[in-house]
Amino acid sequence: MKINTLDIKEIGRVEELRQGIVKISGLPNCAFGDIINFESPCLDSARRQIGMIVEFNQKHAFGIIFGDERGIIVGDSVSSRGQLLNTHVGENFIGRVVDALGNPIDGKGRVEKSDEYPVFRQAAGVMEREPIGEALYTGIKIIDMLIPLGKGQRELIVGDRQIGKTAIALDTIINQKGKDVICIYCWMGGSVSAFNKVMQVLNSNGCMDYSLAVCASAGSSSGEQYICPYTAAALGEYFMYQGKDVLVVFDDLTKHSWIYRQMSLLLERAPGREAYPGDIFFLHSQLMERAGRLKKEFGGGSMTFLPLAETLQGDITGYICSNIVSMTDGQIYLNAGLFQEGFKPAIDLELSVSRIGSRVQTPVIKKLSQGLRYEYIHYRSLLRLTRLRTKLSPEAAQQLQRGRTLCELFTQENGFPISQAEEIVIFYAFSRKILEMVNISQVKAFKNNFFAYLKKNYEDFVKGLDDCIELPEDDMRMLDKVIREYLRSISSPRVR
Repeated sequence: MKINTLDIKEIGRVEELRQGIVKISGLPNCAFGDIINFESPCLDSARRQIGMIVEFNQKHAFGIIFGDERGIIVGDSVSSRGQLLNTHVGENFIGRVVDALGNPIDGKGRVEKSDEYPVFRQAAGVMEREPIGEALYTGIKIIDMLIPLGKGQRELIVGDRQIGKTAIALDTIINQKGKDVICIYCWMGGSVSAFNKVMQVLNSNGCMDYSLAVCASAGSSSGEQYICPYTAAALGEYFMYQGKDVLVVFDDLTKHSWIYRQMSLLLERAPGREAYPGDIFFLHSQLMERAGRLKKEFGGGSMTFLPLAETLQGDITGYICSNIVSMTDGQIYLNAGLFQEGFKPAIDLELSVSRIGSRVQTPVIKKLSQGLRYEYIHYRSLLRLTRLRTKLSPEAAQQLQRGRTLCELFTQENGFPISQAEEIVIFYAFSRKILEMVNISQVKAFKNNFFAYLKKNYEDFVKGLDDCIELPEDDMRMLDKVIREYLRSISSPRVR
């Protein structure tokens, strides 16, 4: 005789429904984060909606709906088995685009899972972590030299809209090609067309061989937009515990805050500053805590976070921005004024910082970057002074020339990250004060063409620079010789 297994669950009833928030009666044992299933006669079994409990009181529970709410009506049954929200994870997710629940949305069929991870997984404890000590190169000169990132760091990219925040994140992903770093791009709250443009960039640069994307666009339900960054973090944690290095880009957390504010107001929570709920700080801090570097006995991987946030008219002291600044290891601030001047990436070095700092840089990069920040900031202040005075001392004119050269070297087009070897070569030339003897157009030609010239004529020498820890005397003499040879070839009688 076959005995059917018991199916124990609580059954509730939908009492009220408004913009993705549902009020439920009859779930007395529910807890925050429990999964709920909606059983509506309007929905067939293939389209059954799920949701999650986000609040409750003595009489009612409140949940969010993942997906289209139009098939749910007041009076429908709601069941709960006391299970927490999990997402599928695994190696097969690489190269795929999934929604906030881990379901594929790229039309390439089902993704075979390796495991399931809780979406709201607790961050690794202090005893599981080790200090960050390895650099994550972005391929962007101004960042690698002056605002270095480490594997396991959390670095905020903040600035006004449309001035290059996403471009920095994409260049960082492009630069991880062949470096055994898994990249996850998390898109939330934006338009589908903008997401498609991002995917075009990633596909055209071959990034999907080592990347995956999690998308909850503005057309997705508020519940999906809310859990989207946590799903991306859970996917990243799977690879981190497998011993791999992971980079996660959250684009962007300002829109994530907006959707959480909307949910909270519909839940009738007490509004605080700028109508955000009181737990808005906890919302992002529980996410940021999940980044880090693990000890070898716990997997040995790392997870680096690059959250993006938007400012309004350059105000970095805004509520959400200042919250995220306080919970990350530094920020890259983009200045709209620099962007309009044509300085790209428009990073303002006076307000940008990496709290990991030069600890993760190799000795050669550390040596070459010494004093560059001060020289650049001094050049900017001198430039402002020249607007008031026309006559300059020879020393000031020399400093201006050196500052212009440095500014030109830092300028970099989107989509063209460079190797560590190229960074070493360019800033070695700057440290030798050779580039100040030529005009800006020749500096530009040197920046764009010299490394290709070096690679063509001294290939073996270039190969050694990529893994270079320190620059030996012989290599320095070699570089001096080749730099002078190249500059003479592009004409400059002053260079000897």
